[in-house]
Amino acid sequence: MEVEIGMGKSGRRAYGLDDIAIVPSRRTRDPEDIDLSWQLGPYKPELPFLASAMDGVVNPESAIAVGKLGGIGVLNLEGIQTRYDDPDPILEKIASLPKNKATRGIQEVYQEPIKPELIEKRIAQIKESGVLTAASLTPNRVEHYYKIAMGAGLDILVIQGTVISAEHLSSKSEPLDLYKFIANLELPVIVGGCASYHTALHLMRTGAVGVLIGVGPGHACTTRAVLGIGVPQATALADAAAARARLMEETGRYVNVIADGGIRTGGDIAKCVACGADAVMIGAPIARAFEAPGRGFHWGMATFHPELPRGTRVEVGQAAPLEEIIRGPAHENDGTMNLFGGLRMSMATCGYRTLKEFQRAEVMVAPALQTEGKVMQRSQEVGMGK
Repeated sequence: MEVEIGMGKSGRRAYGLDDIAIVPSRRTRDPEDIDLSWQLGPYKPELPFLASAMDGVVNPESAIAVGKLGGIGVLNLEGIQTRYDDPDPILEKIASLPKNKATRGIQEVYQEPIKPELIEKRIAQIKESGVLTAASLTPNRVEHYYKIAMGAGLDILVIQGTVISAEHLSSKSEPLDLYKFIANLELPVIVGGCASYHTALHLMRTGAVGVLIGVGPGHACTTRAVLGIGVPQATALADAAAARARLMEETGRYVNVIADGGIRTGGDIAKCVACGADAVMIGAPIARAFEAPGRGFHWGMATFHPELPRGTRVEVGQAAPLEEIIRGPAHENDGTMNLFGGLRMSMATCGYRTLKEFQRAEVMVAPALQTEGKVMQRSQEVGMGK
């Protein structure tokens, strides 16, 4: 239902992940019987997640580690890994920047040109390990560099920006035609981000195998403040799932809905799936791993924009080995460890065996979910009170 904002404007009420709760069904299941795999083009990863294409999250080494744990690490082909032959001193510099100079310092670092030979080198390094090799390019650069990445063995291409549409208009240059571009590629393409039913539907019709859903919810993203745009994630996912259902009716083709941004806990992942997601793209939780390249810091892909940065550097700390964050065992009780053990247990508790079944789970608007009965945890800053 729409809410009247004023006499000349009304709008829908939207909900974020913290606003909803999953309702248990009439049955439960054994956690060992739960299947967390999903289909992405010709591939079937064990776990429904991609590590975000951010320089504080994914380098070739962490992409390989994520892949061996059952996920997909997405390398940013316009980042530090492809601008500097030795990225380590640069990453150290970013981590050491004072808070009030971090954005300016990051902008200076990213003035170094992208080097095509480093794109080839980084992709080949991941490919040689035997894991699925995925990488990200923005729409304005994808035609310049995608052939180099494909030649080095790229398996999955992610075309990603703050907001992407299937109908970009420009009086200055010839925009990327996603329909023609994807039709002529032999490898699966994921596109995003977007946050509305109609945009998701148009992106799904381009032939992409997955659409990234999320504008503004990321831990390091400031788009909602800088541009004033965004949709709370639960509503954005539900709308995208509706778009997927319509496409299925029209063509019989299934396109993955991938939640991108705002995810902190295993419970958040479970809510994303219950709202219609097939998988999640996560950044900050992976940036907390000892193996992450960011040294306990995390920054978004738009942080280094030379004129209007729409991200910031945030300190996430270094919490645990990557395997403990993804697969456990957990030694914290706040849901930030063993993320996919949390998803598995949520599905088992609610009685759903597969991700597609879990998308049918009942959800409820629950404003008190984070606070009801949690006075002691909040006052002592433990558990859900952190």
